Amino acid sequence: MTTAAPAIPDSIAALAPQMTAWRHEIHAWPELGFEEERTSALVIRELRALGLEVHTGLGGTGVIAVIDSGKPGLSIGLRADMDALPMDEVADERGELPYRSQRPGVAHTCGHDGHTSALLGTARHLVAHPPASGRVVLIFQPAEEGGRGAIRMIEDGLFARWPCDEVYAFHNMPALPTGEASVRSGATLQSLAVFEIAIEGVGGHAAAPHRANDPLQVAARLAVDIGAIVGRHIDPMEAALINVGSLQAGTTHNIIPSTASLSGTIRSLSKDVHDELLKRLRALCEGHAQISGCNIALEIPHSCPPCVNAPEQAALAADAIADVLGADHVKTDLRAYPFSDDFSYMLEQWPGAYLFLGMDSAMCHHPTFRFDDGLLPVAAAVFDRIVRRRLG
Repeated sequence: MTTAAPAIPDSIAALAPQMTAWRHEIHAWPELGFEEERTSALVIRELRALGLEVHTGLGGTGVIAVIDSGKPGLSIGLRADMDALPMDEVADERGELPYRSQRPGVAHTCGHDGHTSALLGTARHLVAHPPASGRVVLIFQPAEEGGRGAIRMIEDGLFARWPCDEVYAFHNMPALPTGEASVRSGATLQSLAVFEIAIEGVGGHAAAPHRANDPLQVAARLAVDIGAIVGRHIDPMEAALINVGSLQAGTTHNIIPSTASLSGTIRSLSKDVHDELLKRLRALCEGHAQISGCNIALEIPHSCPPCVNAPEQAALAADAIADVLGADHVKTDLRAYPFSDDFSYMLEQWPGAYLFLGMDSAMCHHPTFRFDDGLLPVAAAVFDRIVRRRLG
């Protein structure tokens, strides 16, 4: 494998200090999904400084800007997520970050500050070096972390007002070494559904269970049966996960509680499997309600399909990465990752690709996660190459 330095245009490399400054500012003031007021304000300020017409309010705090060549051609959407996570960041062996989060309990431990800054750098470069044809739609999305930001933007008219022929996004990937990247055709990230089950029975004294209707027992049986869905109702050759992460009931040893609750997640690489898992979960809840006499309410507060890359766009993204990192440094045959991203909703609307750029860090969502600022010009260069390959 070659170890050549990334082929980053000088005009993009020159933007690295500015992209880094943006990221550090965003990192110091992280915001949760649908609360990205300060981050959106920074994005709006920088886009307007480039002379772009900026559109706000999509999905709450989402921002759109268009770089138009004025000539016929494709419309390419580039997306970055802006939200942080509800957790504290922790210093690693290198010590505290000088730009560490100033908001206790909120931190950019997934790298969305880097994604936003890289797309801002891409915007600045494309304004200075516009494509020869078509247009680029810059999509700054709120609430990727379980907040349904993508679907909210779509519902607010994102693609009705700015239709795209193709859409692309990237994510940092600590599972890949620095200087390497991956993009694959087909499913690349799993679907995700969060389920919450509330069970209402009749409480009472533990010495008189016949006078009660115990929801704790129902919850325990339901948890076991949920765990068996994958093994008994899903083709063993298909990827599928269902996990009960919480079971809450009771306060002490001699009281039968009146309520109980379960919550967990469903994941798969196929929309059909995803739908079957939800169907079986609903059937279990209905069946246990009939058998036990308890009231059982199932809610799905968040759900998104798997991220599925279109073959042509995945190949183009691989070529664009190869232009920057070298063909030996882009993997197209790696297995799908067991994570999820609501960019999947955009990929359901238009063909596109979700790609991963490697860097050295603790895994995303870990308290010692650190985004590598050296990735910023690489990401901007890859976005630029995607645009150049499509729009000249």
